[in-house]
Amino acid sequence: MKSFSLQTRLYSGQGSLDVLKRFTNKHIWIICDGFLARSPVIEKLRNTLPADNRISIFSDITPDPTISTVVQGIAQMQSLQPDVVIGFGGGSALDAAKAIVWFSRQFGIEIETCVAIPTTSGTGSEVTSACVISDPDKGIKYPLFNNALYPDMAILDPTLVVSVPPAITANTGMDVLTHALEAYVSTKASDFTDALAEKAAQIVFQYLPVAVSKGECLATRGKMHNASTLAGMAFSQAGLGINHAIAHQLGGQFHLPHGLANALLLAPVIHFNARAPRAAKRYARFAKACHLCPDNANDTAALNALIHHIELLKKQCALPSLVDALKDGKQIWSQRIPSMVQAALADVTLQTNPRVADASAMQELLEELL
Repeated sequence: MKSFSLQTRLYSGQGSLDVLKRFTNKHIWIICDGFLARSPVIEKLRNTLPADNRISIFSDITPDPTISTVVQGIAQMQSLQPDVVIGFGGGSALDAAKAIVWFSRQFGIEIETCVAIPTTSGTGSEVTSACVISDPDKGIKYPLFNNALYPDMAILDPTLVVSVPPAITANTGMDVLTHALEAYVSTKASDFTDALAEKAAQIVFQYLPVAVSKGECLATRGKMHNASTLAGMAFSQAGLGINHAIAHQLGGQFHLPHGLANALLLAPVIHFNARAPRAAKRYARFAKACHLCPDNANDTAALNALIHHIELLKKQCALPSLVDALKDGKQIWSQRIPSMVQAALADVTLQTNPRVADASAMQELLEELL
């Protein structure tokens, strides 16, 4: 038996930020990073909220939110006792907000509403039951999945992402594609998640290069914002796979941006998974659904078309190679493989990968990446 549920109320399009006007006479706690806290974008959020609200801000969020950041946030939430919590920013801010609210509730600290407002189009965290918390001392990222992590509301306003730089737009957009692709071949995929994943990927292939080169286009930004959320819905229900299990190690140990790490792994992972017959057929179907090959193409031709268009998309987005992205880290790549293998094998995202990966298979895949 499979289940499917959408637990987050979604508001999208220009002007969607205005739904915040429903909050009056509340203590509103905004969780964001330091850059956003000092940017004009935070003022847009503040100015949308009615003046009779009391607003507090927690801006100690860094990329890949840490365990200590979450602990610090829980302490502040206990002290402030807010009515509404708003996660505002990229995936790190949204993940941190969700984790802080979730753990705080387990300690008996309740709030009325948790709101997620993404300012990048990539993680889909605004509609997922997942968050990723890191331990920098161990170089490990811990993905957490629990239905209690779903935000109550999500707001997708494209005006909040028009200023995102091209490189971040590219990285986050490739994260969307990875979410869609892994959800599609996941062992828990269903007709419902397939529909979401297919639409998300179709949008990415069509609109991501435009978003990278013409970021001021609101229509394009809106499309990528929607794609991110669609893919988030898909993987939250279907799960992910080995692409994310390894990408978490590239982020934890080499500090590669998450979307970039995912993008650099896509082709090798497809080759790896396609040795499983079901996965090969699913990849071929995905390529046809995204109009990357003729409908009558055989599975091998469709698979090759998928890889070709992914590599083309990476080129259009000016993504670096893994060697260039690692920089000096490539010198210690080989010695880090054993620890990456063990951490990836323990990563919860591996559970729904379409091909079983043991330690030797994982090591072989990592050795062939460079």
